[in-house]
Amino acid sequence: MPPRPDGCVGEHLCHHAKTSLDDTARRQEIRLVHPIGPSVPSPWRQRALVPVLVSLCMLVAVISSLGAPLIPTIAAVDHVSVSDAQWSLTVTMLVGAVATPTMGRLGDGPHRKKVILTGLGVVMAGSLLAALPLGFACLIVGRAMQGVGMGLVPLAIATARDSVPPQRARAALSTLSLTTAAGVGVGYPLTGLLAETLGMYAGFWFAVVATALAFAAAALVLPRTPPRPAHPMDVPGALLLAFGMGGLLFALTQGESWGWGSPRLLVLGAVSGLVLLGWVLHGLRTAHPLVDLRLVRDRTVFAAHLTTMMGGVGMYLLISLVTRYVQTPSSAGYGLGASVVVTGLILVPFSVGSLAAGRVVRILVRTQPPVRLLPVSCLLSLAALLTFVFAHGRLWEIFVTMALAGLGVGMNFAVTPGLVVASVPAHETGSAMSFNQVVKYIGYSAGSALSAMILQAATSSGQEIPPGSGYRTAGLTGCAVWAATALVGYVLIRTGMRGGSLRMPDTRPATAGAGADSEGLVPGAGAQR
Repeated sequence: MPPRPDGCVGEHLCHHAKTSLDDTARRQEIRLVHPIGPSVPSPWRQRALVPVLVSLCMLVAVISSLGAPLIPTIAAVDHVSVSDAQWSLTVTMLVGAVATPTMGRLGDGPHRKKVILTGLGVVMAGSLLAALPLGFACLIVGRAMQGVGMGLVPLAIATARDSVPPQRARAALSTLSLTTAAGVGVGYPLTGLLAETLGMYAGFWFAVVATALAFAAAALVLPRTPPRPAHPMDVPGALLLAFGMGGLLFALTQGESWGWGSPRLLVLGAVSGLVLLGWVLHGLRTAHPLVDLRLVRDRTVFAAHLTTMMGGVGMYLLISLVTRYVQTPSSAGYGLGASVVVTGLILVPFSVGSLAAGRVVRILVRTQPPVRLLPVSCLLSLAALLTFVFAHGRLWEIFVTMALAGLGVGMNFAVTPGLVVASVPAHETGSAMSFNQVVKYIGYSAGSALSAMILQAATSSGQEIPPGSGYRTAGLTGCAVWAATALVGYVLIRTGMRGGSLRMPDTRPATAGAGADSEGLVPGAGAQR
């Protein structure tokens, strides 16, 4: 073959060099968008990663709900009042609200796997302590240690963002968030069944075994964290958040026993609010705060956090009303007189609806921006509460109510992780999702307290059971909350779209490395941070 002219050789070499540089730049861009980590794990570890992360989140949801159906049993076995036994649920939520952002910040550094394994170790020790018949005090301490597990959810989501291949990232983020809602529907009936057949402590022994298995699976499968700089821990911020959140949630949970207008409750609420205000001001002046509140100024992130919190309010408002209503004896003029097991089974449609919402979201995001689904989720939850208000006399009607609620809450929880992850820098994912979990736990406590407050206000002096009208009032209050949330979410979305601040999904055909991000659930993920 005759030699090429020098010009052709130069042109060929230039073209080859340009192609190589383009390929290198594309690979670097893909790595920035979706950092797989310093080393590629073995194929079986890649396949097992998502199931292990899902099992972690499901375990957290089940363990966090263990105390709720057992409250009357704990009061009887340990000879304490029902209000004191309520702490078996309250203390888990209090510790979880504080541990979640702390673990999220620690997990944003290079030691995420160690943080996850340490959290699982604390949960396992707490489960063992709660399972031993050592008295009420040890049970409360064990339940407090189990609350540390709530901080595992944002770490699991951050791990999925860093280590799951792009074509599977969308489904993984959605499923991980859904397990926090679906797990409640598993934990309630499981706890009731174990308690009725094997005794009160059987559920905690189940938690010991399940946590041990999860610890072994996580140690084998979880990958190393991509190399990132480690920032100093914001200890003052953690303390301010601990006291502020602890005081606020304590006030919400004690409102029924202290009285919602009692001076000590009002003082505690005011002081807690001031402490939280100090935490906000401290975070805005700190270079590396526990939670970067500056990220909340993004309208997408703000809308996601708002609907998450209101989703928590509506979820526990309805669950508290339904579980109390169905266990009320029919001699009261309403109620179904259901057992603990039947009451737990009522939440199964909620879990089914939550999981179904994940599949619905995957279909809808092909044609609609995910952020537009937030008001839709609020309207579905509104429909669930309306169903409860006007149709609750038969068991099948309660099942329909809970299925609708599962669809609404599930759609919300399926969409919000992708919106938050796409709107914050990669190194802030764990912290941002931790804050999302914190506002969710605030919603849980507020919803439970709101239902108790309304039912207590409707109960006549000297009576123990509220009238049926109290449930109607509580349900209509929940409807107003959901309608307002849908309206605010819609306004945020419309103004954000006009102002160009909301990140919209890339509708171009997927290229190598785009995968799930270009399909819509993680809008804007292709933007370099």
